[in-house]
Order: sequence, then structure tokens, then C-alpha cells
Amino acid sequence: MRRLGGVLAAAVLCGTAAACTNAPPPPLVPKSEAPVITTTGPKVTEIVVGVDDVAGGYNPHALAAQSPITTALSSLLLPSVFRPGPDGAPELDRNLMVSAKVTKAEPFTVTYTIRKDASWSDSAPIAAEDFSYLWQRMRVEPGVVDPAGYRLINNIGAREGGKVVEVTFGKPFPGWRSLFANLLPAHLLKDAPGTWANVLSTGFPATAGPFQVRSLDEPRGEVVLERSDRYWEAPTTLDRVVLRRATHSAMAESLSKGDNQAALLRADAADVNLLKAIGNLTTKPVPRNEVVQVLLRPASEQLKDVTTRRAIVAALDREALIASGTQSGPSAQYRADSYVVPPSRTGYQATIQGNTLNPAATDQLLTQAGYARNAQNQWEKAGKPLKLKIAAPEKIEPYAGLANRIKAQLTERGIASEVVTPNAEELFNKQLVEKDVDIAVVPRVDAGDSAAGLASAYGCAGDAPDGATPSPANPAGFCDQAIQADIDAALNGRVLLADALARIEPQLQAQAVALPLFQVVDLLGVLPTAVSGVDTGAPLAGVLSGAPEWRRLDK
Repeated sequence: MRRLGGVLAAAVLCGTAAACTNAPPPPLVPKSEAPVITTTGPKVTEIVVGVDDVAGGYNPHALAAQSPITTALSSLLLPSVFRPGPDGAPELDRNLMVSAKVTKAEPFTVTYTIRKDASWSDSAPIAAEDFSYLWQRMRVEPGVVDPAGYRLINNIGAREGGKVVEVTFGKPFPGWRSLFANLLPAHLLKDAPGTWANVLSTGFPATAGPFQVRSLDEPRGEVVLERSDRYWEAPTTLDRVVLRRATHSAMAESLSKGDNQAALLRADAADVNLLKAIGNLTTKPVPRNEVVQVLLRPASEQLKDVTTRRAIVAALDREALIASGTQSGPSAQYRADSYVVPPSRTGYQATIQGNTLNPAATDQLLTQAGYARNAQNQWEKAGKPLKLKIAAPEKIEPYAGLANRIKAQLTERGIASEVVTPNAEELFNKQLVEKDVDIAVVPRVDAGDSAAGLASAYGCAGDAPDGATPSPANPAGFCDQAIQADIDAALNGRVLLADALARIEPQLQAQAVALPLFQVVDLLGVLPTAVSGVDTGAPLAGVLSGAPEWRRLDK
């Protein structure tokens, strides 16, 4: 595991006794025990939400852990400097922060002042070391969400017992408000066995929000969150929020009976009709911060040639892949016809026109690349068949299903392929760092700043600011110096993102490095006679971001 670079003086970090405790971390809540519900005391006010799954890991910064449950839990259990407002723009979370502002232009410096009463559930203060830990990991770990902004940071300093944090950047970064969301408890994680790979893999060693974990039981498929007595701000109106795994038919039955008051599911057309049949149920689409894409990896030996990549794109029926992945559910209305900005975000403009399928172009381009059809009508070069490895995360839909559809489409064009489905951590942290995966069917995750998203997805990897550890390449293993200047200009605010994208996106299309398909959109069903306040949440923040204000009406 890579060395953690020290950036804060020990005297600063140990400004309070709580920050320097040697007490062991609190044990994780046992996963095998069901919550104990008292029947003799005051009635517990709770809302039960049906979900597709509750499986970990729960690290919101890891591509391998992206899911509605990760978004839901992190929004309630982890502190963030800024959170999405009603229009999606970042707003300072004054439950955590006193202020956050640019205090110097040269070097570009942002000063954060944390509330003195803000602390983790084990009483350790939320402080500068939490900022530093996240920065250290985001700039050097593979498979993280939008690391480009963190890689611009040169140093993090602290004063006033770690409650004032000064972040110095090597270059200006207008998107700085997207950083330091979902802070992690550094005092428990920085020296933990397994380090980053095990961060929040099975639960939360400490929390800092209006709720805390009472029970997290993956085998039974249930998470019980209860009001946190250690939260320093106004308490929640509910005693508990319960997330319960169920099949879609079981969710519908529970809603009909009133056992569940809401459900959040990845729905196809049949599921939409299933929920519509429930009387007095309100349904709304909830876009995730997740776009399904097909990466044609220049890092692989077989696809390093752009002519071959273009041939593969022409062999794919993008329209059929979108139809297969969305199944006429809510996602069908969120086609991703842009390489960077998700369809649900302000500033989205479609730049991909028409279908990609063009068999004649595939034949012409493969021939140009030196391939020829053999006696079995398969493409080969110098007697070696063209066979591509297609990877998707194991048991995660729609990715695994789409990988098999791509294999079928390539077979029709005489291109051999195989599908591998490693677990998500293996895929993002190892296989996409290496060169043996040709095509990856994976999410592109939006962390809030589209310029940082552009640089993270398509920018060239660089050295870490201290020169100690090189930054990992993007998941595609793509680097084109011809567009890097425009990417840097957008990231540093020298040009408007829209102007940069007008030049960059046609070049990305010509490079045939990615094929966006659609944004994943869940369906929220709510019983309005039973609850109030249960809604879609702020854009890309998740349904549970509003849970502190939820109310139960029928109890």
C-alpha cells in the first residue's frame, strides 16, 4: 500500500485531547443481529423504504461502491462542506461549517472554518486531519470518483486545533466547492489494516450526522438508522429510518398494505405499471449521479490503434444497447448524448447524433487496420484472431447484461470476444489499471463539478504535487495531448466549460474512446397519506438527503 504523505504538523493536529486519543475505534454494529424494537416504551416513529439492495461497500469516493444505498447512507452519516441545493448548485452546510471561502489568489488558497461543536460519533472532533486524509487518498488511489480537483492541491495546513483548514492549490480551481464532500474519520482509518481498500467496506466505524447506524445486516437485507444523540444540531423528527431489501413485487405488496411507506427501485416498464396499480401512490423519477458508458480502452494492446476503435464503435448498435439497458423504464428518458455532462444536470447539451451501427464502416476500418476475414469469417491479423475482452462489474446491472449484449453484437460482425465479470473492486482498482481489458462497461460518476469530471475521465495522468507517487490513469487509460490544454483550461477556469466542450467532445468522438448510453434513473414511490417530506432530494444528492425533515402522518 502506498505511503501516506504527512502534511500537517503533529502539534497542530493534536491541539485537543480528543484529537489525540489512543482509544481503539468503536466496533462496527454486528451485521447478524436484527434491531430490537421496544414494545413497552414510547411508540417508535419510523419510515420504512423498500430498496433493491443494501450490500456494501459504502465508500462514496470509490467507483466500485457506487449505488443508491451508498449515496443514501453517506448523505446521512458523513459530513460534507457543501451539499447540493434545490437547483443542484453547491450550498455551504452550516450544520458543519462556519465558513469556506477563497482567501488568496496567488497561490490559490481556500480557508475552511469548521464548527467547534462538530464531532464524530466517538467524540473525536471533525478537523483538518479529515480533510488531509481524503486529499491524500484521492490523489493517489485508483478507481476513485473525480480525483482531478484533489490533484491540484499542493498542501493542507491547519490552525486553531485543526478547526481552521487552509488548502493551497498549485493552480486556480473554480470548482473547489465540489471538494471535501463525505469526509471520512481519519483518526480511525489512516492506520487501519487494509487501508483504502477496506474503507467503509462493511460499515461505518464512526458517523457525523443526524442519524447513526443501529443495525446494518447485509444477509437479512436491512439497515436501521436511528436518531443520533451525539448530533450537535437540531434532532430529526423521526426516531428511525429503515431500508429494507425486497423484490419489486414484494415492495408493491408492502406499499399496498402500508408496511412500507416508500420504495426506491431500478424499474423497467413492468415495474412502472406495477406501482401505478397501487392506489394513492405518488411516483417520481430519481436520476443517479451515474451514466452508463462503454469504454474502448486505448491502454489495451488491441485497441491502442484509433482505427480499430472506430471499427468497434461502428460494429455496436447504440440504440439497441440503450433500449436493452433501460427496458422502457425511467432511464429511457435520460439518454446520455454527451461525453461529460449527465442529462439531468444544468448545462447538458446533446452532441452525439444518430446511431453508431455501420457494418460497412466496420469492414472498411478493420481492413485499413490490417485485419482480414479468415475461413471462419472471423477477423484476424497475421494469423492471430481479433478477440476482445469485455469487462463489467459482477452482478451489477445494467452493466453485466449490457456486456453480454455487446458480445452478441460483435459476434454478428465477425469479431470474437469474451465477457469477464470480476467483483467491482477488482475491476476498478486492478484490472482497469492494467492493460488486459479492451472494453469496459462501467459507470461514469458525477461528483458535482463537470470540469473536474472531464479532467478525471479523459485527462492525462500526472505526478502527485510532491513528486512521490504518480497519479493513476483514468479508467480508459486515455491521454491525448492535443486536447489536454483545453481540459486544463476548463479545469482552471481560463475558459468556460461549454466553450471547451465544444472543441473537446468532437475530438473524443473521433478518438472513439467512449460511448455514453444513458443515465441510471430510479423510481421513487411514496404513500402521501402516510408520510410528508419524502421526495427526490436535491439533484444527484439522493432521496435520503431530505430524511432529517421527513414526518410520519399516520402514527
